[in-house]
Amino acid sequence: MDGLFEMGAAGRPGAARGGSLSDAEHAAAPLAVRMRPRTLDELVGQPQLRAPGSPLRQLIEGEQSLSLLLWGPPGTGKTTIASIISRQTERRFVEVSAVSAGVKEVRSAIDAARAELVATGTETVLFVDEVHRFSKAQQDALLPGVENRWVTLVAATTENPFFSVISPLLSRSLLLRLTSLTDDDVREVLGSALSDERGLGGRVSATDDALDHLVRLAGGDARRSLTYLEAAAGAAGAGGEITLEVAETAVDQAAVRYDRQGDQHYDVTSAFIKSVRGSDADAALHYLARMLQAGEDPRFIARRLMILASEDIGLADPTALTTAVAAAQTVQLIGLPEAQLTLAHATIALAVAPKSNAVTTAIGAAIADVDAGKIGPVPTHLRDAHYAGAKKLGHGTTYKYAHDEPFGIAEQVYAPEVVADATYYQPTTHGAEAAIKERWERVRRIVRGEA
Repeated sequence: MDGLFEMGAAGRPGAARGGSLSDAEHAAAPLAVRMRPRTLDELVGQPQLRAPGSPLRQLIEGEQSLSLLLWGPPGTGKTTIASIISRQTERRFVEVSAVSAGVKEVRSAIDAARAELVATGTETVLFVDEVHRFSKAQQDALLPGVENRWVTLVAATTENPFFSVISPLLSRSLLLRLTSLTDDDVREVLGSALSDERGLGGRVSATDDALDHLVRLAGGDARRSLTYLEAAAGAAGAGGEITLEVAETAVDQAAVRYDRQGDQHYDVTSAFIKSVRGSDADAALHYLARMLQAGEDPRFIARRLMILASEDIGLADPTALTTAVAAAQTVQLIGLPEAQLTLAHATIALAVAPKSNAVTTAIGAAIADVDAGKIGPVPTHLRDAHYAGAKKLGHGTTYKYAHDEPFGIAEQVYAPEVVADATYYQPTTHGAEAAIKERWERVRRIVRGEA
């Protein structure tokens, strides 16, 4: 069965249950596979999924037949969760590759699961990794098995399933959101691998700065962290110590001096924003690269770019905020490493954009007046006139409907009297804001009867 992988209790393909490995296979398996959690309690991170009474715990402990959609970045435990469900509920584990399997393979897996259920009463966990790569026809082929509960489907995706998974499959599955592991989570994974007999069994030690380096490089991906640790352990040799230098050589990446909780975090972030504000795209890319290589959360970087788009560019380039928001959404959808292209795209676009802080100074001045107590009553003609008795109070009686006036602009008092002469927004002549400045000055004169 091309594109299918079936494992069982005896550890041979097609043999039984649980996705377990034989002793020989286990010894030859990568460290990330050997250290895969066997129970839900061994799973690191994802506390919302492991909590008592959570849907996942109910599925495992209650042995229900419920299909799952697991959505999260790489290395957060999607494959592991499928394996745990299979192992703890003693169900067959069959994996379908969304890259190589077609409709025929999907139907074959479901037919085999149905036959096994009828013949022996044994249920099957059908794990589909990267389900977003399946076509609509391939996803449709999963529906009979899910609807009739011939299989417990566990489908994993790194992309938003509301865009990449067909509605019938979404509605028949429980969607569980997985998040990137924290630095503490990754450090716990590495610590277990160093000491556990399934892993390195204490045969290799590691210094704190070496572990810090591996944690940063992992970027919240447990599988990546174990791959790097295995490479470093091989370089250190049995009985050796993984130092920072050994880790740098083994992973072929120098340690970036960057503490996400310390001065380096704030200094590099500050330099990044100031470089974009100062229109130096090259310097901005340098600091962006330092943050990315140090394992900075890409969502944090995207949020800072969104703030900068309004704070430092504003209406000088009205598309800047749209670009920043699109970048933030893309980062959320695709994650690293691909998202580094999106962040670079947004960084360059914002760095070369014309700059204006007129929006920033405008809202600052308005807030300053409010804080100073300049809060007059709303002009009577602007007050709500939709409730009974409002007209008797004079609400809205002299209001001029802007669309009935020439150019769609009415000469009318809008601001409370105490700030009637305020000029908060003072546009620059930079970029697109030059045209806005010209229009705003004409509009303001009409509104205030100065034309």
